[in-house]
Amino acid sequence: MSEDVKKSTSSEHETQQPEAVESAEETEASEAQPVENETEVEETKAAKEETAESGEADTSLDADAEAQIDNLKKHEAALLLIEKTRHIVDDTEKQLDACKLLLQDDLKRYEEAKLSLKEHALDESESLLKVLGYEENDEEASEDIVTFQPKEELPPFDVKDISSGKFTSFLLALIAGFLTFAGLIYLATEKVGVTLDVTKVPTHETATKVLGWYATLFGGKPDLFLGGAFVFIVVMLVMGMIYGIRVASRSSSNLAFAKQQLEEAQEYAKHKGNCKEEMDRVDAHMNDAITVLKTYEVVLGEQNGKLKRILHIEGVKEHENEYHPKSLNEMHETKRLIESIEQFMNTSMSEEGKLSQKSKVLLENAKEKLQQFIDKLY
Repeated sequence: MSEDVKKSTSSEHETQQPEAVESAEETEASEAQPVENETEVEETKAAKEETAESGEADTSLDADAEAQIDNLKKHEAALLLIEKTRHIVDDTEKQLDACKLLLQDDLKRYEEAKLSLKEHALDESESLLKVLGYEENDEEASEDIVTFQPKEELPPFDVKDISSGKFTSFLLALIAGFLTFAGLIYLATEKVGVTLDVTKVPTHETATKVLGWYATLFGGKPDLFLGGAFVFIVVMLVMGMIYGIRVASRSSSNLAFAKQQLEEAQEYAKHKGNCKEEMDRVDAHMNDAITVLKTYEVVLGEQNGKLKRILHIEGVKEHENEYHPKSLNEMHETKRLIESIEQFMNTSMSEEGKLSQKSKVLLENAKEKLQQFIDKLY
């Protein structure tokens, strides 16, 4: 019985060994992915984030604005929404301007750190490697690149004011009142058989006869004051109706316009907010890069001292294998550092107005190479 158990245990152990080997091989294969795959992963993550952000978009009028205008007159509500729109746009522009100023300051500091690295360490490192015969002569001429160029997709938002329409409504009401008065006088003259001379002021008798006709409509005798009062009331009613309808129509259109403009301002603010978030990411990336450049300047400066020592003690050799192995290792490490930081420096941080995923990967690669070198020292 014990022998069967031993055989069973032995067979299980043998079965697990190939599985463990296969698992180890898969782990090694997964850890050996190149830098390009990291770029693809970053791009996929960024695309998912953008999709999620776009899915959350909501340009409808918010509940807060609806609650504020619920008990107001239409014109007052429109004015409130216009003011709210102006505040949204102003706040958005101020935040974006502050972010742009910060980005300009970061760009200036980055260029200064980059120039300092080249002048105080990088150029000398390349020169020493060339003298020692280690630097390969297959370098391409460096081109001037734009470090970061934000993409401006939307023009500035112009908040438009509204007019109550009261003045134009009053003018229309005056015209309607005049036409109504003229129509009533013409009707009365036709009824009483009188022809008015428009070039002369009508006599009291004529006025009584014409305007008094309206008094007879109520069963009375022709009366100037009663008929005149009737005409005046009718004219004022017509003017009031025209004025009221026109103002109400203008208030409704103003409210609709104010709501639409507020929705557009909210969408504008959201878009600009995305730009600000992107600039914040660039700001963090650039500050990280500045720190890395300064560290590279110190490390390469130290390496330059070692290269000078090699050049002074060993001199220039015709073949690399003639140098001491430790000297070759120092030259190899220096070359490795130069390549990693130059790859990053020669790549633009922007890609279609956004932070380049390639720049992020190359910066991480430069940091990794730097950390590996520092780990060997301590």
